[in-house]
Amino acid sequence: MEKQVAIYRTPLKRLMRIRAVLRARVLDAFLVTSPENRRYLSGFTAEDAAINESSGALFITPAEAVVLTDGRYGAQAGLDCPGWRVFIYQKGLKEAVKRLTDGTKVKRVAYEPEYITCAGLDSLKKTCPQIDFVPLQGRIETMRAVKSPEELGFIKAAISAAEDVFEEISSSIRPGMTEKEIALRIVEGLSRRADGPSFPPIVASGPNGALPHAIPAERPIREGEPIIIDMGARLDGYSSDMTRTIFIGQPRPPFKEIYKMVRKAQIAAQDTIRAGMAANAVDKTARDIINAAGYGQMFNHSLGHGIGLAVHEAPVLSPRAKKTLKPGMVVTIEPGIYLPGQGGVRLENMVYVEERGRLVLSRDEWFYDF
Repeated sequence: MEKQVAIYRTPLKRLMRIRAVLRARVLDAFLVTSPENRRYLSGFTAEDAAINESSGALFITPAEAVVLTDGRYGAQAGLDCPGWRVFIYQKGLKEAVKRLTDGTKVKRVAYEPEYITCAGLDSLKKTCPQIDFVPLQGRIETMRAVKSPEELGFIKAAISAAEDVFEEISSSIRPGMTEKEIALRIVEGLSRRADGPSFPPIVASGPNGALPHAIPAERPIREGEPIIIDMGARLDGYSSDMTRTIFIGQPRPPFKEIYKMVRKAQIAAQDTIRAGMAANAVDKTARDIINAAGYGQMFNHSLGHGIGLAVHEAPVLSPRAKKTLKPGMVVTIEPGIYLPGQGGVRLENMVYVEERGRLVLSRDEWFYDF
């Protein structure tokens, strides 16, 4: 399978919506530092190596759209962001903001509180004392939650890449192979079929499967025990996420019954999704089934999450999530039951919310019909 080549067409309406927010909040500019939000608005594909090592930011005013970056990424920004002014700084983000605002009427600048360090914000405030920095949370994430047809195409390609790798890997698993060995094969396969994994893959066998975010270990696979494989591909900036629980040979008790319960909860939640439904109502559909079976305390995480440029993004499907699902959202449905010291079962599909229902994007494969 050849990798899809992304052609970014940053819709002008995204910038128009941001500028409408600026007008409504009486703000003069928006400093965007989230890598995913930066890419969503401008097409800038550079990634941040660490929380304290940024490849740049966006500075959006009512009249101008600027990509702020250093010399390493100047040429890339020029290629990625047609129509945007590229500002190359040498002394960091604070220098760029100071130079862009000195002598102007820019006095109130919004920033993303989740995506800037305390030290970074303090530095901005000291360098630009004339600026009132105003936290603005979740506006771009709300926009990103509803996918365009082009974005949905990228997501489908990422799903297909991960499923192809899972098909290769799962058929080759044998007793004695280690979790880490399988995880490395997954990473290698995703690097061939996509741009790599969307997150470090989880391979959790036997008692390790009772840890929802277990790290693959040198533990050898054994017959009859559940093996949770949670993996996803990243392709052209967009992510996929899938989980299957498999067995080598016949499942040991009580995992056949647990598997059936988790699958029942997953299907019920998938079938109930529709636009206009509260996110916590979807979670409740699956959770009620697991609670009724007596395993409620063993389902210890949210039912699902949005996915797109980030592997975890809005909306969240949890007991506390009251936001309404909208057409165009892409979410995961991943109920699980985990028995400490024994193992666990988790099953995950990706679902697209439609005006009158939903479309399951994941292939209806690699499930047991016990």
